[in-house]
Amino acid sequence: MSSESHEVTDTPLVTVIIASYNHARYIEASITSVINQTYKNIELLVIDDGSKDDSPAVLKRLQEQYGFDLRFQANQGLARTLNDAIARAKGDLIVPFGSDDIMLPHRIATQVQYMNGKPEVGICSANIETIDQDGKVMGAREQRNRNLPFRRLDFDDLFLDRKPGPMAATLMLRREALEKVGGFNADIRLEDVYIELSIARAGYFIDVLGEVLAQYRDHPTNTFKNGRFMVDNVLRTFAVFSDHPQYEQVCMKFRNSMVLKYANRDKALSREILSEIPLRYWNKKTLRGMWRMAWA
Repeated sequence: MSSESHEVTDTPLVTVIIASYNHARYIEASITSVINQTYKNIELLVIDDGSKDDSPAVLKRLQEQYGFDLRFQANQGLARTLNDAIARAKGDLIVPFGSDDIMLPHRIATQVQYMNGKPEVGICSANIETIDQDGKVMGAREQRNRNLPFRRLDFDDLFLDRKPGPMAATLMLRREALEKVGGFNADIRLEDVYIELSIARAGYFIDVLGEVLAQYRDHPTNTFKNGRFMVDNVLRTFAVFSDHPQYEQVCMKFRNSMVLKYANRDKALSREILSEIPLRYWNKKTLRGMWRMAWA
């Protein structure tokens, strides 16, 4: 992107995109956390993706109060919705934000300051604090991503799972990097994993700050709780990068982890995944998963 059309300043415009689907219970807290940012040069685009709950009424009330850009559409899915919003966004920094999550007040200011003068960083992320569906901070056991140190990730760090990855609730994307990889892939429904890998493979770094900048809401309809969806879409995402020399090992390592993860929760899924792992790729997680399926 030419420097003439987008001059670098200390307070660049940040476009926050909230795509909401059936989150009437949570959407007000999400939107007001953006409105209340200490950083003020923010463009907020909110899209209701065909909600069937009370979301439209809540959003209209909030739009009248705060004056953000609000659009309603028939359900298109998150990737298409994000691409459409990015096409009309004016910011050089793009923040896709969950309609069930909450930003801490200094989040945008902290990340903008960090991204300034670092064109090699395509994505800035940070740590998260997990809250429950009522907004209460969850116990220490659920806070695996609260106290992680700063890390810089390249493609192999991410693809080979060498370091803890970025948190979806804290992503700030450089528009130039998004455009370089063609935006989100409408055929892949784990949008964050795909865009992180794509931008890293394009040669950018992903820097994850070692502080909490958002609250991630754990509730019954979180995507990650749908086991089959997660397994299918992670593997579909990995397939985009199948030219990597360790592609097969990466897929098998992931499958082994899923055998163990779902051995108690969904034995049928765990057995199905196990059947896709050749004996030579079995590891300790495979065996622990098998033991759980048999005895737990």
